[in-house]
Amino acid sequence: MTLAHRGAAAYRDRYELVLRRESDRPNQLWQVDHTELDVLVLDPEGKPVRPWLTVVLDDHSRAVAGYTVFVGAPTAAQTALALRQAIWRKSDPDWPVCGLPEVLYCDNGSDFTSGHIAQVCVDTGIQLVHSTPGVPRGRGKVERFFGTVTTELLPTLPGSIPHGSHGRPVTAPTLTLPALDSAVGRFVVHDYHQRPHSQTHQAPVRRWLADGWLPRMPASLEQLDLLLLTVAKPRIVHRDGVHVHGLRYVDLTLAAFVGEQVTVRYDPRDLAEVRLYHRGRFLCRAVAPELAAATITLKDLQRARARRRHQLRRQLADRRSLVDALTHPVREPVPTDTPSTPRSTAADPPLPALPRPRRPPLRLYREN
Repeated sequence: MTLAHRGAAAYRDRYELVLRRESDRPNQLWQVDHTELDVLVLDPEGKPVRPWLTVVLDDHSRAVAGYTVFVGAPTAAQTALALRQAIWRKSDPDWPVCGLPEVLYCDNGSDFTSGHIAQVCVDTGIQLVHSTPGVPRGRGKVERFFGTVTTELLPTLPGSIPHGSHGRPVTAPTLTLPALDSAVGRFVVHDYHQRPHSQTHQAPVRRWLADGWLPRMPASLEQLDLLLLTVAKPRIVHRDGVHVHGLRYVDLTLAAFVGEQVTVRYDPRDLAEVRLYHRGRFLCRAVAPELAAATITLKDLQRARARRRHQLRRQLADRRSLVDALTHPVREPVPTDTPSTPRSTAADPPLPALPRPRRPPLRLYREN
């Protein structure tokens, strides 16, 4: 009856057997997926928006290897940033999960099927496996972690949107995106990783550490930077440095490469520093002198330029209005119903007649 009335998908979800599998060791299989969080945060303009969360989860231990929170639709850039954090060593000693996985398991979204992610997996020796379209059960472990975040973390945050509230938060949103990033990090490292998992009966971080082992790592952080999706077009090294997004980046190493073509790779969350590659090899790190003591993102730079363009357009519109008012003044008609007093000319003395200007005589060149 279910197959006849509700279709093959409903029959599969209700009656077909589900094979539960688990990896034999840490970093054998990583799952990665996105979800839109049930919370509102304030964007840089102060408007409430719903953020997204990308998580990379170790299948064997259920430990979170990396994550990223962002605003807007999921892209390959966000996936690459989450993988970059997952693979490299963390600065927090309580978060030891790192290394290159043997298999990366993800869905068939456009961000996961991009040529860049596939090339990164080839370069780092990772097997990329896509789940069956329309069947999310294969990513059940990462989906369960999303449920844990939704039921345990988000209700404690301002701007939380509970189920059944039709998208309306119970409290006013006050968190910014960096504040939400910090809250998710604290929950992962100090709460979720430290308590026993209901299926493994071990704390995820303890199960990942096991009896001690060395994960497979990239040769260097520069090699890992290939995961950064935002790769600028090839740039020419000028005498004053390399120009990217209207910013100038300099380094002493560039003195020997003036006129050469280089490739620029950078973290879109921090434009203060870029990494330059020459003929496929890492060349140097270059910094923007005006941003050396600060951290500015690509979105911050684009937003500041948009505000400046808006100010210039408004100033131009005001000046055009002023010019129009000066060149085309509005002349008000004289009302006809206003009584006018005729000017008396009897008492006024007559004006003296002005002498007529004397015209010079015609010059005759034969006589003159």
